[in-house]
Amino acid sequence: MARAGLTADRLVAAAAELADEAGFDNVTLSALARRFGVKDASLYSHVRNLQDLRTRLALLAGGEMIDEIAAAVAGRAGKDALAAFAGAYRAYALAHPGRYAATQIRLDQALVTDSPALRRTAEITYGMLRAYGLKEPDLTDAVRLLRSTFHGYCALEAGGGFGAPRDVQRSWERAIEALHVALENWPREEGTHD
Repeated sequence: MARAGLTADRLVAAAAELADEAGFDNVTLSALARRFGVKDASLYSHVRNLQDLRTRLALLAGGEMIDEIAAAVAGRAGKDALAAFAGAYRAYALAHPGRYAATQIRLDQALVTDSPALRRTAEITYGMLRAYGLKEPDLTDAVRLLRSTFHGYCALEAGGGFGAPRDVQRSWERAIEALHVALENWPREEGTHD
């Protein structure tokens, strides 16, 4: 029997808090059960297993993150949109490290297709890049470049990996300028020109 007041949404919200406090890898059904003062088995009325919980957390975090990115890029184009997108991405990753880690897990492709938040992520990201005149397959390549750059920078920053005396914010701004130049001068793959 489901415990009164315990729902899948409450479990996922608690998992998000736990992820930010203790790290995504420490989000377990046992840890959540302790938070709610229930037995592990009580949670199975609301989530199928740990993978289901982590998937729901990834979808929640992805939705939160794209909402912040969408608000930041609204009404912007080109370099301004890129800088706003990157800034919102970085702010979310640093403010919510556990939730951000959840956004990096591989999801079942059917879930990606069915998720409004993930579809919105693709629409906003690809929309921003289309302003640079990119088409497939260059769009996918550019998305991968941005994601790997943003993720790598955020991971290094969060882990204290930038030890040089150069201001980390200034380096970030220069990286965005370099990405802008790269996108403006993208080496188009054969067949992607107008």
